[in-house]
Amino acid sequence: MSTDGVRLTIEGREISSSPGTLLVDAAKRIGIDIPVFCYHPKLKPVGMCRMCLVEIGRPARDRATGQPVRNERGEPVIQFGANLETACTTQVGEGWQVRVFSGKAVDGRRAIVEYLLTSHPLDCPICDKGGECPLQNLTMEHGPGLSRFLFDEKLHLAKRLPLGELIYLDRERCIQCARCTRFQDEVAGDPVIGLSQRGRRLEIVTFSDPGFDSYFSGNSTDICPVGALTTADFRFGARPWELNAAASICPHCPVGCNLTLNTRRAAGTDGRETIKRVMPRQNERVNEIWICDKGRFAHHYAHSADRLSKPLVRQDGRLVEASWEEALERAADRLGEAGAGLLGLAGGRLTNEDLFNFRGFVEGLGGMPVLDDWMAGGDLVRQFGVYPGTNLGTLGKGDAILVIASDLHEEAPIWWLRIKQAAERGAELVVANARPTRLDSFSTHLLRYAPGDAVQAGLGLLGARTGDAKLQSSGPDRQTAAAGKALGSARNVIVLYGNEGLDYRGSEALARVCAQLLSANDHQGRPNNGLIAVWPRANTQGAWDMGLRPSAAGLSGRIEQSAAAYIVAADPVGDDPAIGQLLTGLRGLVVQDLFLSATAQLAEVVLPAQSFVEREGTFTSGERRVQRLYPALPEPPESRPDWKIIAELGGRLGLELEGRGAGQVFTRIAGQIADYAGLTYADLAATERQWPEVGGLDLYYGGTAYDNRQGLGVQLAPRPGGELPEWTATAAREPSGDLLLVPISRLYDRGVTVLASQLLGRRLAELKLAIHPEDARRLGLLGASRAEISWDGQGTTVELSIEETTPRGAGLVPRSTGLPLRQPIEVRVRPSSS
Repeated sequence: MSTDGVRLTIEGREISSSPGTLLVDAAKRIGIDIPVFCYHPKLKPVGMCRMCLVEIGRPARDRATGQPVRNERGEPVIQFGANLETACTTQVGEGWQVRVFSGKAVDGRRAIVEYLLTSHPLDCPICDKGGECPLQNLTMEHGPGLSRFLFDEKLHLAKRLPLGELIYLDRERCIQCARCTRFQDEVAGDPVIGLSQRGRRLEIVTFSDPGFDSYFSGNSTDICPVGALTTADFRFGARPWELNAAASICPHCPVGCNLTLNTRRAAGTDGRETIKRVMPRQNERVNEIWICDKGRFAHHYAHSADRLSKPLVRQDGRLVEASWEEALERAADRLGEAGAGLLGLAGGRLTNEDLFNFRGFVEGLGGMPVLDDWMAGGDLVRQFGVYPGTNLGTLGKGDAILVIASDLHEEAPIWWLRIKQAAERGAELVVANARPTRLDSFSTHLLRYAPGDAVQAGLGLLGARTGDAKLQSSGPDRQTAAAGKALGSARNVIVLYGNEGLDYRGSEALARVCAQLLSANDHQGRPNNGLIAVWPRANTQGAWDMGLRPSAAGLSGRIEQSAAAYIVAADPVGDDPAIGQLLTGLRGLVVQDLFLSATAQLAEVVLPAQSFVEREGTFTSGERRVQRLYPALPEPPESRPDWKIIAELGGRLGLELEGRGAGQVFTRIAGQIADYAGLTYADLAATERQWPEVGGLDLYYGGTAYDNRQGLGVQLAPRPGGELPEWTATAAREPSGDLLLVPISRLYDRGVTVLASQLLGRRLAELKLAIHPEDARRLGLLGASRAEISWDGQGTTVELSIEETTPRGAGLVPRSTGLPLRQPIEVRVRPSSS
């Protein structure tokens, strides 16, 4: 036995534990499960349910001397208290003896279970939690066979109470453990639900409008130890033991949350297997045991009836169904004829395997592969990215974090949650943005800059840190100087940058400033230091790693210079209808997608691809962690994975591309992409013991999140190289219109992957222009409900919202809501005449 730490005995086993460890955790680490309901290892202990009662014996001490009392054999005399104690609120003590399974402790827990059942309905056969219910399991283990209480005395409460459109509450089943309310307060930072009334009538209520208004509400159902909280899309949908489970990676943002997809055959789908629910899969370095509600609920597009089911070719001006042979032959002819005039456009939903083959195909024909994106800096993330071993969950006192030009709560909610918690642990958090965000209230240093001036703000921080006057048009203000000092003196520094208020060149400049800020104090080359890009899509970093880049000059110019286009997982016409006129002028257009998008409707050939739930592959997260996703559903009969379609096209044109399997494509990646050298699927599937332990037989401890048996992924090491340019002060943006129209991100956008989830319909972003009251007064918009905006010969009418939080001189509009705008642009604004 180790002599370090606090020494004690639990059920006859001598252990050494760190000071401050709770008894319930110390026992768990040696494989002894102490039953709990209210306790959760991610929450503060409260001792509400009393299910963890144990006997504790402490060494007796002489009252006169304070020394331990010993018996005739020289052993310490252990005194057990008259009362049982809660293991979840009691920290380990030197020389203690703890009895978990003594008759007295077992009787105490039996009494707790009996009391809980006095107000609990006997509806296990129809309860969604049946089969994974801690109360059900602990009743079988600890509960009495017969109840001494009358059935008629049970309380009868609301059985189907919507806390919001996503979460339902069964008040009869609630055992008042307060896990859900504590999670929302302590972890999510959204105290939108709470407890009302007293005693047996204590009940959960929601304080927000819409109800349970939190991006993390679904996690409350995972940690609920009974069937009181259920999700709207899984309620009465299946029994847990009927479900199959497949590991996957969330396809919605760059965090790379680990998921488990639960599937089952369903009557409503003609007996086909379908996704019944999405659950978190533990990865303590990525998402811990949490996921956001977008990752949980925005999966219905994968089995939408609108999915492309067969190849299409254009005949007599119409798209008609065709065989794969005919479609591939025509596509190969059109793309092959283009040669060096071929434009390849790929989107960020593709896996690394897809992107690798895509680049090989387009460049093999002499064409230009382009990434459908509007943010730069992926090459700098490869050089200055976070080092292997980085874990946001370990950041705290002595560390610093900079978040600039990004609204993490909307763009990457789990990063927001983990950085919030790092700040609560004592990390210095610098938040720089042109407008307020949810992260502001947790910041140590809050910096505001004019819309579009994120680069100038970054240069101010760099100048404040280095003392280089050339970097600033004037001396740093007090807040900038303090923030620069905090970043310079920190033990570890992580910088997360976005592109809010910036065009492509602006985001490229901001990435360089952030890289320079890290290198100025050698915050690179070791864990918990480096640069993270808050990309708009899940595998944008993987696309950069595979050699794809956005078009810095814009997509329109590229199309005008091309003879044909091969567009995969992108819908440029849906983003900007004006692109459609350019595409119709090409000699060939081949589109490969999940749906008949606006772009696909113009194509000569349309090829149906597979979604992330039907195929395997890898994503590379914003932290450059390469992770595997596995197929959860059978392949649709007439669709194929993107990498395979690309390989088949290449084969018809004499290109040797790997088309046998995703694993073989990844082998080629590992052989040709230096950062991925030597990696294998087996490496990505490796796991290790994680703490806290979840997903075991004792679901009462960590909840129903899945343990990770399919892989924790591998974090790539940065590859330093190239000199950063020297900076000089740059002038602030000079307005040339009425407002700078700035597209902003909303978690629930109106993209095709979200629209199919009808549950989220009421929470989707709306096309609405937000402006400051002073700008409204200046532009004559006070009292107006709609406004007309115009730019570069285009114009539209939008709903108007006047908000104090909007930066002066800017107009904010959510992305993916119908306005063809990716980058900030100066616009003219006037009241609508309609």
